[in-house]
Amino acid sequence: MTFRWIRRRQTHALQPTTGAIVASYVTLIVACIVSIVPFLYVLSTSVKRTKSLFSYPPDWLPDTLYWGNYEKLLTEHPFILWTINTLIVALAVTLIKLLIDAMAAYALAKLHFTGRNVLSATLLMAVAIPVAALIIPLYFLVRDLGLLNTYWALILPPLANPLGIFMIRSFIVSLPDDLGHSARLDGETEFGIFFRIILPLIKPGLVVHAIFTFMLQYTNFLWPLVAIQDERKQVLTVGISGLQSNFVVDWGLISAAALLAAVPITLLFVLLQRFFLAQNLAGAFKG
Repeated sequence: MTFRWIRRRQTHALQPTTGAIVASYVTLIVACIVSIVPFLYVLSTSVKRTKSLFSYPPDWLPDTLYWGNYEKLLTEHPFILWTINTLIVALAVTLIKLLIDAMAAYALAKLHFTGRNVLSATLLMAVAIPVAALIIPLYFLVRDLGLLNTYWALILPPLANPLGIFMIRSFIVSLPDDLGHSARLDGETEFGIFFRIILPLIKPGLVVHAIFTFMLQYTNFLWPLVAIQDERKQVLTVGISGLQSNFVVDWGLISAAALLAAVPITLLFVLLQRFFLAQNLAGAFKG
């Protein structure tokens, strides 16, 4: 009887109270409103004429939708070309980094060689170096190699960022060493173990790394601003910033550009969100 009473008390203690549930829903609603209001304002601004943006009180829903901002953006500016450039660079960096970082992470996690700890410490210290401190030496290096105003100037430097190595390494370390030992006894090479055993098991981690890498390159601004001067080879971030003139800022045009620029990154997250959520749940259960 005592054990039943204790179990009933424990079960009752684990159930959330009505006040906690209400507070959770209120918090979620407030967070949603705070997140969606700026997006709705940008959307409203993109379908207005510039002169109507400064009316008071603000007109959230214009009487007539003005699509001239989108037409001007697509006809008078190489926005589509900027988007293609950005996608090429972001996809190339993401795919190459996935392979390089995964191979390096596997070597640091499962292979035993002289200097492994020193190499890991060196890579870890490299993560702490701010990007702004590398801009000048990186510019002279790329210039001496003759890569300025090329895709390679945007693709090669981000590959040296070692942060993804430690991210993937944490997934590989959690795998049992017996997988590799059994495969070696069967005559499997290290490359075979990596491609046939390790990669399929860390697929959720690779997807998360791909999402973060793609988003980082898609929104990169400082280095493309320095490395690319040709307008037709610019990426979206630099191209959109160039829409602002010194005297007049066309907020409707910039809002339209911001919305269209957000479409590819939103589609990427929607397509891969199940892997992203699966990895978050795996990490929660693991913890």
